[in-house]
Amino acid sequence: MSLTDILSPSDIAAALRDCQAPDSFSPKKFFQISGMSKKSSSQLKEIFRILDNDQSGFIEEDELKYFLQRFECGARVLTTSETKTFLAAADHDGDGKIGAEGINLLTYR
Repeated sequence: MSLTDILSPSDIAAALRDCQAPDSFSPKKFFQISGMSKKSSSQLKEIFRILDNDQSGFIEEDELKYFLQRFECGARVLTTSETKTFLAAADHDGDGKIGAEGINLLTYR
């Protein structure tokens, strides 16, 4: 399964266009534009599984900087400040990594 099996390719493209400039990425806005905020909890878990590059059950900071590239391989890398802001917003227990529940919480805020 791929992200385009769950999300519209045109919505993904629009979300990526919206955050092309460095330091313009907003997780909440990206989730809204990409359509992630309209997905069910089970669909978000599947998206999370796809985004969890090493299948550890968590998205760590080193994976998070490549978040946009999981949607399109030519997309930019998140800046250090974007990565830290994203991690802080979705890391509900402060362990330095995001679990599937962190994506759910961030999506529906």
